[in-house]
Amino acid sequence: MASATDMAGQAGEGARGWQEPLETRRKSAIKGAFFSEYIDMFDIYLPVVALAPVMFVFQPQNLSAAAQTVLASLVFITTLLGRPIGALIFGMVADKVGRRAASIYSVSGFGVVTLLIALLPGYETLGLTSYILLVLLRFVDGIFLGGGYTGAMPLAIEYSKKSQRGFVGGLILAGFPAAYVSINIITALMFWLAPLDGPGSAYATWGWRVPFVFGAILAGVLALYYTHKVSESEVWKQKEGEIEEAEKLPLSSLLKGQSGRNLLQVLILMTGFWLTQNIITIYLPTGMLVHTLHLSGFELTTTLMITYVVLFFSYIGSGMLGQVIGRRTFFAIAGPLIATVGAYLFYLLGHSPEMSFAARTFLVVVLAVLVTSPWGVIVTYINERFVTDVRATGFGIGFSLSVVLPSFYAFYMDGLSAFMPLALTPVVLLVIGGLIGMTGALMGPETKDVDFGLEE
Repeated sequence: MASATDMAGQAGEGARGWQEPLETRRKSAIKGAFFSEYIDMFDIYLPVVALAPVMFVFQPQNLSAAAQTVLASLVFITTLLGRPIGALIFGMVADKVGRRAASIYSVSGFGVVTLLIALLPGYETLGLTSYILLVLLRFVDGIFLGGGYTGAMPLAIEYSKKSQRGFVGGLILAGFPAAYVSINIITALMFWLAPLDGPGSAYATWGWRVPFVFGAILAGVLALYYTHKVSESEVWKQKEGEIEEAEKLPLSSLLKGQSGRNLLQVLILMTGFWLTQNIITIYLPTGMLVHTLHLSGFELTTTLMITYVVLFFSYIGSGMLGQVIGRRTFFAIAGPLIATVGAYLFYLLGHSPEMSFAARTFLVVVLAVLVTSPWGVIVTYINERFVTDVRATGFGIGFSLSVVLPSFYAFYMDGLSAFMPLALTPVVLLVIGGLIGMTGALMGPETKDVDFGLEE
């Protein structure tokens, strides 16, 4: 039985939802999912872009370069570790209580945590406790962030017209490059307003905190948006009415029978494409462009900003193409292309030191568009692979848990370097990732004609 509070909340939401036309509810859900992805990625990149230059604020002085790198990486890694936990927790909330409720709870949570990080004193005030608190807060932040898309994305896909689900999935993922561009612009503005020049400078004192406060405000606005503008999924409500509360056990239902087989297939697919994604979005800018090609700060920033602007549109284009030719077909084509053309372009980029800046930037853009193209299709596909009862949990776990093994790509590169030049190892990983992604796709059916049962 639902509590009185739950019933009152559902009644208020339901009354508002049924008073609004379906198209209005559909657009509100899709906008909410796009901004959930946008704010999620904005928050993910805060420590990478805004905080990384001043990590010394939370660390003792005179640390070795290696120790500084480890401590800085932990801030990012702990966020990633929290995401699968959040996906599981909020996935079950979304399947049991509702997609909308899960979105409100998770968005509110990471808004509060992000604000706490903005207010966190540094090493001079709290000593090593300041760094420990930063890591713990980022871990908790990761849990809430993992839940942010687990409710919002199934809600949007369930509201979408069958013929438009590909476009909607691509649009949602376009929030990722939009967030990357935004956080870089805001951080650059803060560097201009509050220059960084040592521990006592304006940026080190308060400048880095502004992007975090801005991120917390964005989360608060999104929570209010879901509270007042977004209606619960009609697909979920229809299914929820057919199932007794005692039978609604998304996790146990997900791990057995057909749903369990679907989850395994999604995990294989996603492991491959997470591996190729990490090579492009993490190793390419930090390893290839900086340490191999020695791009200046201006050249690196310019190249990445152009690339992510193009990716915003390419994700949408991939989603629409997948709608036309089929999601499974798209993955089956993209995987081998990544393993061949993508691997060759990566090799060419790393072995052409005399290439002009314009040509190199063009090559990076083409490489990024090709290798990351599956991500414009992934949100729609994973949601279509699971039935309503376990859709949010399946999507959350399939999307988040699969990132764990690919996250150790640097160790794989180190192991492969015993058999080949280190510069070739990311090329080999692109081949492996593309083929794993293709294999995962071929293990599953085509999904573009899956019917959610919502009126058009």
